[in-house]
Amino acid sequence: MKWKSKIWIILSLIALIGLVDAGYLTYEHYINPLGGCTLGGCQEVTTSKYSVIFGIIPLSLTGMLYYGLVLVLSVLSWLLEKERLLKIVSYFTFVGLLASIYFVYLQLIVLKSICPYCMLSACTSTLLCIVGVVFIKLESVMKSNNV
Repeated sequence: MKWKSKIWIILSLIALIGLVDAGYLTYEHYINPLGGCTLGGCQEVTTSKYSVIFGIIPLSLTGMLYYGLVLVLSVLSWLLEKERLLKIVSYFTFVGLLASIYFVYLQLIVLKSICPYCMLSACTSTLLCIVGVVFIKLESVMKSNNV
């Protein structure tokens, strides 16, 4: 299996984990608006003013969109054999990493509470970015070696 095929598989699997995690948090937001999750500091985090955008859009929904987009673009890059699409996805993962850094800051410094599901999302965003960087670096090395 070519190394690029491995990259899209890894990106897709990590994005799927992130999508399920964000989907669960979005489900909980709509089903239990008072914070149904009782793990760790979930209630403090998921019911805070920082958990929604414009007071109505759950932040977890934006996570679903992000992970869903990474997943769809990763799969499309494989199906269409479009290396450029995989490169776009790899650069896009920096957005998720920056967002996760900010959200972890909010949890640890501002709210002084940790939601395990939110931390899982931060981990998946970080892993996506690491895999994206690996792809970008490997592609650069391969091009410079004309491989």
